[in-house]
Amino acid sequence: MAVQVTKDNVQSLVGSELGVSGWIRIEQPRIDAFADTTEDHQFIHVDPGRAAATPFGGTIAHGFLTLSLLPRLMHESFAIGDVRLGLNYGVNRVRFPSPVPVGSVLRARFKLIEFEPIEGGAQLTLEATVEREGHAKPVCVAELVTRQYT
Repeated sequence: MAVQVTKDNVQSLVGSELGVSGWIRIEQPRIDAFADTTEDHQFIHVDPGRAAATPFGGTIAHGFLTLSLLPRLMHESFAIGDVRLGLNYGVNRVRFPSPVPVGSVLRARFKLIEFEPIEGGAQLTLEATVEREGHAKPVCVAELVTRQYT
């Protein structure tokens, strides 16, 4: 259940989980489309035959595909209701501790770790942890920086 976030209470939520997304399945057509868009056609992502012979036993999603899904997952996890504009400002740290095999089901948890007032709004630093259904180890942990303008 998402926390009710407003510009007036967001600072008090530092250290709190703001929300958890729904689950999203990662299938080969999404991986192939990402490979085409980024021109990253490494066989481990797009060649099921060759990938079957690796320790992963099949294709895996690009780490950056997982990272690129975070705005979508964040949007369904929480929103700051009285903000007129939110922008991605950057990423401080990203790690991909475990792979995302084709067919995996993922979701993300978002925790507010820092609040900083800025002119016209606030800068928020969030810890995003992407989980793979049925596995204890996350597939992505990222420190995201957003700017929220009121």
